[in-house]
Amino acid sequence: MTILTRAIRAAAVTASFALAAPASAGDAKEQYFPLATFRVGAYASSGIPSWAGVIDYLRYINEVEGGINGVKLFWDECETEWAVEKGVECYERVKGGKNGSPVAVFLPHGDPVSKALTEKSVADRIPLITTGYGRTEAIDGRVFPYSFTVLFSFWSEASSVVNYIAEQVGGKDKLKGVKIATIYHDSPYGKETQTPLDILSKEYGFENIQIPVPHPGNDQSAQWARVRQIKPDWVFLRGWGVMTPVAIKTAAKTGFPVNRIIGGIWSGSEEDVRPAGSVGKGYLAITPFPAGQDFEILKKIKAEIVDKNRSDLRDPKSFGSVYYNSGIIETIIAVEAIRTAQGRFGNRPITGEEAQWGLEHLVLDEARLKQIGAEGLVQPLTLSIKDHEGGGAGKVLQWDGAKWAIVSNGWVKSDRELLLPLIYERAAAYAKEKGIVPRTAESAEASAR
Repeated sequence: MTILTRAIRAAAVTASFALAAPASAGDAKEQYFPLATFRVGAYASSGIPSWAGVIDYLRYINEVEGGINGVKLFWDECETEWAVEKGVECYERVKGGKNGSPVAVFLPHGDPVSKALTEKSVADRIPLITTGYGRTEAIDGRVFPYSFTVLFSFWSEASSVVNYIAEQVGGKDKLKGVKIATIYHDSPYGKETQTPLDILSKEYGFENIQIPVPHPGNDQSAQWARVRQIKPDWVFLRGWGVMTPVAIKTAAKTGFPVNRIIGGIWSGSEEDVRPAGSVGKGYLAITPFPAGQDFEILKKIKAEIVDKNRSDLRDPKSFGSVYYNSGIIETIIAVEAIRTAQGRFGNRPITGEEAQWGLEHLVLDEARLKQIGAEGLVQPLTLSIKDHEGGGAGKVLQWDGAKWAIVSNGWVKSDRELLLPLIYERAAAYAKEKGIVPRTAESAEASAR
């Protein structure tokens, strides 16, 4: 049975949780914000700090700012263990809202569950916010109206890595003949960057080498023996879980320099490098979630939430970590989308349909990011019906043996102008396959009236 089939069956079994259509705003005074957490199971080490970041920012909004324009947020959790079936079950349980308040947005926190919910979210009119994961072609909101691959798609990740390497070798014109080997988790997630890397290699002339690693990646001796044989200039590591520290340690054994390995989004956390020990020093990673505490919003949260024992953090060392900051960042996006929607629909709890409008009109420019205190933490974003990503850039971090340091010159942008037309072609093919009539800006605006 496939993951998607199991997810669909789980949705059918749990349909009894959703006895009514999603709630309208009605007379509710607070905004419901359900959380599909994973604090136990194989991926708890990433889930615990991520969700702490989410909850700490929600508490900050309530306790320091008095809510979003006076509308307080309330939430509850359902434990999913990062399992698709449980994630879909959680969604079904909460989609109708609570205490008269509708669900404005849903955070799947997992690539498989986000894909399992793609069509359901459209039927239920609840936006899915997927930061740093999700279906790349969902960037096209004309075809995927309720999926928001915000910040950094997998295609942008691949392109930004290539552009960072280009900076190191002296420019894109110097990429010709450079060998880039991608060691990837042998799964649909791991294969997501193959198409853009093929496109970019043809555009810039670098050698594109693909090396799969079977799940979970506990033994990579064969893969790194191949690396030693082919002698690439750079390795792009697209791992997940135990695969990343095993890769770093095996690379060290084979003599490949760790400062020539660039981890992808989900191979770039403290939890990925600490288990590798001293050999991880110098390892690089690209991320839309820069680590560190030296951001104004982090200083405010520390003073108002952490230092007052109001934090959800279990381990104080995780404050300012990649995963903790990822939770802060995605919640900033969700809160600002609700705030944008309130600007049109009123300062009250927002429905999913209204939040979709808010997301498609979200502008986080440098001025607004400075007001929030998120300058340097969140990349500037402008979303629209044609662009549900809006950013397409990451920062490169380097592990110094104890913490991450930002080593890129600001945000490393992807070649969106080159890749977006091809992403739109994929979205159009999906629309044709599913019989979807793509929206236009005019039709979207009419439906929002």
